[in-house]
Amino acid sequence: MADDLLADLTLAIELVEVADTITTARFRATDLRVSTKPDLTPVTEADQAVEAELRRLLARARPSDAVVGEEEGATGASDGRRRWILDPIDGTKSYVRGMPAWATLLALEEDGELVLGVVSAPALGRRWWAARGHGAHTGDGPIAVSDVTNWADAQLCFADITEWDRWGITDAMVGLSRSCWRAIGCGDFWGHMLVAEGVAEAMVEPDLSLWDIAAVRAVVTEAGGRCTDLAGQPATGPGGGVSTNGHVHETVLRALDQP
Repeated sequence: MADDLLADLTLAIELVEVADTITTARFRATDLRVSTKPDLTPVTEADQAVEAELRRLLARARPSDAVVGEEEGATGASDGRRRWILDPIDGTKSYVRGMPAWATLLALEEDGELVLGVVSAPALGRRWWAARGHGAHTGDGPIAVSDVTNWADAQLCFADITEWDRWGITDAMVGLSRSCWRAIGCGDFWGHMLVAEGVAEAMVEPDLSLWDIAAVRAVVTEAGGRCTDLAGQPATGPGGGVSTNGHVHETVLRALDQP
């Protein structure tokens, strides 16, 4: 089983390397084609090309596995035993505007449990990966969450503040920001990875889909942290995402528990 998991991890890393080649080739391209999806979020030709290519490669390497992705939805086996979860570009708005904080996210779920995740951010020169029972890593070696226990000493990351009002957590987020050592906007995957590396103690996103959170949850968990929704259940998309070093998790959840 361990050998099979590591083979899957090797495949996942090979797949995101393909994705990195596609995304970096079109990053900051003056003729990048951008359209608007029905939910009013942007999608680029690079998003679509990455998902199409990774689906093609997965169909060849793991033909019996299901795939769910941001651009093409769910395909493949319906028994739910093995499912790859793909976000071709997490942080498309950053990608479109030429900001380097974007990444390809790829996770594998077996029997409903996340067993691996890879987060690759080529414009930042960073990649994170984890497999269940094998820890979390970057190219520099193993990573782990911080041992900060006092919220007053914690660093908080957060996503787009325009979401706070929509989800009714503005007052809570302002309170958290004022009560910790530092609060800084690091949206999408990046804040979660900073938690996994021990650079920050908490990251809060109120609005997510499964493909936004699956890979980052795998990495944060293997790094020794916690990644839940705003109600404290394992983060699966609906309900947002809260990643912490574990020590400050309940403090964050209590603050976000709005009446």
